[in-house]
Amino acid sequence: MTTPDVFVLGEVLVELTATEPLDTGTTMRLAFSGDALNAAAASAAAGAHTALLARVPDDDLGDRLIARVNDLGIDSSRVVRVPGQHGLYLQQADPTGGREFLYVRKGSAGSGLSPEDVPDKLGAVLASGIACAISASAAAAVRKAAALSTCFVYDPNWRPRLVDAAGAAEHLRLLAPYARLMTPAWPQEAQLVGETPDAACTTLRQLGAQAVAMTRGADGVLLDDGTEVPAVPAPRVVDQTGAGDSFAGTVTARLALGDDLHQAIQLGVAAASLSVGGLGGTGYVATLEEVRAHALAVHS
Repeated sequence: MTTPDVFVLGEVLVELTATEPLDTGTTMRLAFSGDALNAAAASAAAGAHTALLARVPDDDLGDRLIARVNDLGIDSSRVVRVPGQHGLYLQQADPTGGREFLYVRKGSAGSGLSPEDVPDKLGAVLASGIACAISASAAAAVRKAAALSTCFVYDPNWRPRLVDAAGAAEHLRLLAPYARLMTPAWPQEAQLVGETPDAACTTLRQLGAQAVAMTRGADGVLLDDGTEVPAVPAPRVVDQTGAGDSFAGTVTARLALGDDLHQAIQLGVAAASLSVGGLGGTGYVATLEEVRAHALAVHS
C-alpha cells in the first residue's frame, strides 16, 4: 500500500449550522467538520495524497461521513470504524468569527483514537491541540505519529473548554522536539509560552521546533526568522469556521510536496482567505489553481 504524502489525525464531527440565532425552531444544515477533516480537505486540495486517521462510528451516519471524506478527495482507508456515538457541534454562522460553538462530544467514538491506530510508516503528519485534548489515548497517538513522521506540523488550536492553559502548554513542550513547523495563533496560543510574539517564537525554537509560523489574523503570519507574510483579503466572507485548519492543511501539503516554507505559508494564507467564502468548515475548499491565483494577486 502506498504511503500517503500527508496523514491528518483527529476527530471528525457532525456539523449543524444555522444562519440565524440558535433557538427552538431554528433551521439547521447538516454537514461534517472538525479541525482534522477541514485540514485534510485543504491538504488534498493542495495536491497531496492525504489520509485521514480517525475513528468514526460504524453506523448509517458514519457511512455518510465517509462518503463526504471521499468526495473531498481524502483517502479514507485509514479511518477506523468502531461502535459508539458521533461527536457533534452546533453553530450560528458568523462572518466576524466571534461566535461560540456548542459541542456535544464527550465520550465520542472519535475521542477513542489511540496509538494502535497509527501505522508504523508515515509521511508528513498534521495534528492539533484538539486531538491532544480530547483524550489521553488520542494525545498518545499524536505523540507516536509525531515521532514516526518525516515532517510533523503541529497546530496548537487551544480550546480552553477541553484543556487548561497548563495542559495546552505541556502538549506544546512535548511535541516541539518533533516539529518541522508549529503554527500558534497570536495572542491566545502563543502566550502559552511567551509574553510577546518574538518571545513565543524563541521559546518554541528552544524547545526543539525547527520553525514557527505565528498566525495573527488580519496582520498576517510572523515567521520565527522575522519574516512577515501579509494577510490576503477575502473576496467573500460567509463563515470563518475552519480558516486556520485550511491554512495548516495547505502548508503541510506543500511542505510534503517540496515547497520551501515561505512558499507554503503564502499558499496557506491564500487558502484560508478563500475558505471563509463557504458555510461551515468545508463549505468552500479552493483548488490549488484558485489558491495560487489568489496568492499571486497579493504577492506579485
